[in-house]
Amino acid sequence: MAKKTVFITGGTGFMGRSLIPELLRRGHEVRALVRRGSESKLPAGCQLLAGDPLDGASFAREIGPADTFVQLVGVAHPSPARAKEFRSVDLKSASESIRAAAEAGVKHFVYVSVAQPAPIMKAYVEARAAGEALVRASGMDATILRPWYVLGPGRQWPRLLAPFYWLMERIPSKRETARRLGLMTDAEMRGALLYAVESPAEGVRVLAVPDIKEAARKLGRAS
Repeated sequence: MAKKTVFITGGTGFMGRSLIPELLRRGHEVRALVRRGSESKLPAGCQLLAGDPLDGASFAREIGPADTFVQLVGVAHPSPARAKEFRSVDLKSASESIRAAAEAGVKHFVYVSVAQPAPIMKAYVEARAAGEALVRASGMDATILRPWYVLGPGRQWPRLLAPFYWLMERIPSKRETARRLGLMTDAEMRGALLYAVESPAEGVRVLAVPDIKEAARKLGRAS
């Protein structure tokens, strides 16, 4: 496995705090963007770079020599009430990161989007889809991950929907939707992100929920 130099935004969030220790454990070099005052939230061994994820100019010069950029910034606990923030935070940070990464010569961009189409969270899906369009227009090789709901600490209530998913997967006309909007664990999401970093795409690769689960299994078999 080739060692990667990974630049991460959103490293202090739900997915970042899970991903960074594993990247370090597997021998990769990690450079993480943090806001001042949040340095203690990241593990030792990670190079910390102060900057504003909503202002690419504040970190563009710090990206190199990373060959991989992982964009994890987003509104915590998305809900319809936070629709304006999906554009001012999620899409704005994606736009700034994509432009800065492309200018820095990053070879592979990893972007966490959201499952689509979806019957709810229209503003959230629209913002993430717009981010996907920016990734495609950048010309960088990229992996786009489209999870729906990731289970983890403090994020367990959707397990109550398991019987509903079980039923929908047994109705042919609903099966594809149930799988596309399926639940996954934080371990599966972490595994898919690790897989994306260690197995860079050629062109643009999209991993929907079933693909994310399979990528996590592939990583497990290869480890």
